[in-house]
Amino acid sequence: MKNYARWCGIAFGVIMLALAMAITAETLLRKLFSFSLGGMDELGGYAMAICAPLAFSVALIERSHIRINLFQARMSVTVKALSNAMAMLSLSLLSLYLLYFTLVTLLDTRTYHSVAQTPWATPLVFPQLVWLAGMAIFALAALILAAQAGRLLIRRDWDSLNQRFSPDSLADELQTELGELAKRKGKPT
Repeated sequence: MKNYARWCGIAFGVIMLALAMAITAETLLRKLFSFSLGGMDELGGYAMAICAPLAFSVALIERSHIRINLFQARMSVTVKALSNAMAMLSLSLLSLYLLYFTLVTLLDTRTYHSVAQTPWATPLVFPQLVWLAGMAIFALAALILAAQAGRLLIRRDWDSLNQRFSPDSLADELQTELGELAKRKGKPT
């Protein structure tokens, strides 16, 4: 799953860099030559729609999504494991709902031959196909992780479930940050 997150992160970065370069070019053209390509806001919207599910996937796999672990610290091992399994199940259900919503939107767009209300008049089915692919990537990651959590839940392997799916504790986060600081300063950890 780490490679999956890595490739999602790379795709996200490439798209955002391309968007930044396009916006820079647009700004320079406007400032220096009073000329506009038009549609940069349209491209920005497409980029965000495509990159959001990629970012969701990275956050999910790297466990960097926001979770309030104030209560988890006080839970028993079993209750904590059940909580983590429920979190993965609910995230996978959310990802399936988002995938469904994206598919319905795409089908409506195709039915009505919708185009963007911009100078480019882009047929919306094309960016929405890429949006659908991004949502499918997120749903696949969420389903794989939910299946892993479900397998550990069925085996009643509470420790593995908590180790794999719990948010990092404050001590873990501190240790990670200190390790990163040492790397930046060139010291071995």
